[in-house]
Formats: sequence, C-alpha cells, structure tokens
Amino acid sequence: MKLEASNEDKNKRLDAFCAAGFGITRNKAQNAIKSGEIIVNGKKIAASYKIKEKDTIEYTPAEETFEIKPQNIPLDILYEDDDLIVLNKQKNLICHPTARKEEDSLVSALLYHTKNLSDIGGQSRQGIVHRLDKNTSGLMLIAKNNGAHIKLQEDIKTKKTTRKYLAICHGVINENEGIINKKMIHSLGKTVKMSIANEGIEAITHYKVLERFEGATYLEIQLETGRTHQIRCHFSSINHPIVGDELYGSKGFQNKKLKGFKPKGQILMSYYLSFTHPATGEIMEFELKSDDYHPDLKKALELLRS
Repeated sequence: MKLEASNEDKNKRLDAFCAAGFGITRNKAQNAIKSGEIIVNGKKIAASYKIKEKDTIEYTPAEETFEIKPQNIPLDILYEDDDLIVLNKQKNLICHPTARKEEDSLVSALLYHTKNLSDIGGQSRQGIVHRLDKNTSGLMLIAKNNGAHIKLQEDIKTKKTTRKYLAICHGVINENEGIINKKMIHSLGKTVKMSIANEGIEAITHYKVLERFEGATYLEIQLETGRTHQIRCHFSSINHPIVGDELYGSKGFQNKKLKGFKPKGQILMSYYLSFTHPATGEIMEFELKSDDYHPDLKKALELLRS
C-alpha cells in the first residue's frame, strides 16, 4: 500500500498520518514504522518524523502467521472472468481474516471458490482490492491476478472508479445535496473506531437526499476517498448517524416507526459500481436493483413509508 503526502499533510507526525491513511491503529503504525514495514521515500524513519509534501509512504504488512482455510460460504457472484469477480457481499462477513478472527471471512469463501486470486496485499487479503465493513453489504471488486489488482487499485486511487451507497440516517437532512469534508484518524485507545481530527487524513463524502421521513433520511452516497468507516464516521460527525450503527451513536436516537426493528448492523449498502476492466479497457457497470437490496434496508424503508 502506498500514499503520497499532499500540501495539507505537511508537518503531521508520520505515525498519525499512517494510522489514518492505512486504516490501522496508532500503536500498530508505530510498531510498523519501527520494524520497517512502513518506509518513507524508500527509507526507514522515526515515528516522530514530520511529513513533507510529496513524501511517498509505503506500507508492506508482515505476513500473518495464522493459517487461512477455504470455507464453503455462499457467494452471490454477479460477474466473473479470468481477471476479476464482482460480488454482492452479505452482512456479518469480514473481508479478510485477522489475528482476532481467523475464520468466516470473504477471503476464506473466495479460496473455496477459486485458486486464482491476487496476493500482492498478502496471503490474508488475497483478491481484496477494496473493503466493506463486516456489516455493510453490497457490491465489491475482487482481483484474480496481481496485474488486475494493481490496475483496479490505481483506478480507485485516481478516482476513475465510481462507488455509490444507499443508507438511512437518523434525523432529517434539509439540504438536497451536500459534501462532508472532514479529516479522520483512529480514535485513541480504540482498535476500530475512527474520529474527526485536524491531524487526520483527507476524507470526502458526497451525498444526495432520495427521500425524507419523520426523523430519518434516505440517502445516496458517493465516496471521493475511501477511508476506514468513512461514511459512518462522517454522518455521525454531523449528528446524523446511520440507522443501526451503534458504534457511531445510533443507539442515542429513537424513531417511533422503527421501534422494535433490530437490523444486523448499519443500514448501509454498496449498490453501484463502475470501473474500467483492467484487461479489455471496457467500462463495466453494476447496479443492484430494489429486489436485491439487503432485507434490512427494504424493511426499514417499508416501516418508514408506512
């Protein structure tokens, strides 16, 4: 993984920059810098180093020692060829195994389905070009070889790939369209949660209101950047947490039409994906139709419209 520092990143501590940019904890970033897994302009450097514009920061995680076992987990595959897979990821499935949870991952399911997966992200992240949170469902891109992985990831980095989400948030958003531009960083003492911070890394989210209800808003969201928990953290920061997202404050909101409704995590779904095929150059476009929306989203809309 590689990042290039912008003018806005100048004078940030290296460990803080890496924590936000690579989606890891501050402590993990410090250990990775110390071990040489993170380097700046090709050199090992101290965690206290102050970032300069156009610095190139590379992160090559050390290989995990746990075994990844193929598992017969059902996959909803929409498209597959020799280079890539487009699938509709279910909720309650992490993208790749971790030291805390080695089994029941999308990677394990993919390894059962095919032996052809990219591995430039490491053995534990085979095929994973971009991630969705455990309880975010929807469209994902999987690379079946390293050449495809590199091209697809570069297109995401240079904003040539379009990713759109559907979500229901608490509260009524009055503006028909908007942009949330707030830097993010891992919360102190947390292994997962993100926070808004001036010393964080750039995160930009675009949104459009699709429908308003009493105490809730149905949104289409498009990412300009792709940080860990970006949508969830950003909407919580404007006091409109995603329905069902207890980590980012949803529990503090009540909606009488959703009383008794217990979704499996946040009502957030990746429903649209457009990208250039890495081998043919063809523009590929995928969109989930309403019949294919996650049951939690369909049920929430039904209740709010009633």
